[in-house]
Amino acid sequence: MSDLSESARVAELRLGCPVEPWSRLGFAVHESSDGPSVTVAGLGFRFVDGAPGSVESAVAGWTLVGATSGPDDVDGIATRWIDEPANSPAPGNRVRVSSIDHIVIMTGSLDRTSESIDRILGAPRKRVRDAGGGVRQGFHRAGDIILEVVERPDLDPNTAASLWGVVFVVDDLDATVAWLGPDAVSAPRDAVQPGRRIASIRREVGLGLPVALMTPHVR
Repeated sequence: MSDLSESARVAELRLGCPVEPWSRLGFAVHESSDGPSVTVAGLGFRFVDGAPGSVESAVAGWTLVGATSGPDDVDGIATRWIDEPANSPAPGNRVRVSSIDHIVIMTGSLDRTSESIDRILGAPRKRVRDAGGGVRQGFHRAGDIILEVVERPDLDPNTAASLWGVVFVVDDLDATVAWLGPDAVSAPRDAVQPGRRIASIRREVGLGLPVALMTPHVR
C-alpha cells in the first residue's frame, strides 16, 4: 500500500496535442511558463509540445497531488508529483462542466494496473465489472475522481497502462449538445448507468483524447 495519509488526487493531464481545438470548442486557455493549459471543473489539461502519447490518445502523463515526490511511473503512466496544486485561474469556460465523472485508463492487465494504483496512489479498487466480450473494468477513487481501468482482450497482457479518455458531467446535457452543435458532439444516448445519458465529442474536433459529456448521477 502507499504511505500517503489519503489517496493521491489527479491535478492535471498532460497532452501532446495543440490547444486550439479546446479553445474553439469554448474552453478558456491560460498561458504560463509551463505552457498553455485549460482547467475544467478543477482538473487541469496541460499542453506540452512533442509529448509522447498513444495511437488512440495524446495523453502523455498526469500530475498527482499528495506528495513532494514519488514514483515517476504508475504501471506505464508517466507521473509527476506536487505537494499542493497551484492556484488555478478562473476557468472562464463557455462549456459549463460541473464535475469530472471519471478518467479512463486502458491496460493489458486489470489486476496489475489496479495493484499499482492501490500501492502508489493509495486508492484501492472498489469493484470489478465484466463488460462482456472479454472486457473487464475496475474502479478506483482518487480524490473526487473515479479512475476506470479497462482491460481489453485485443491488448497483450503485458501492455502497460495508458491514460485514454475523460468524462465530464454537465447539468443540462441537451442544452450543451445543442450549443456545441452536431458537428462537434454526438446525439445523447443512454449510458450504462441507469437513468444517465451521455454524448461524445467527435474525434474530428481534435481534443487529443476521447471526451464525453454525461448527465449528473441519479440520487
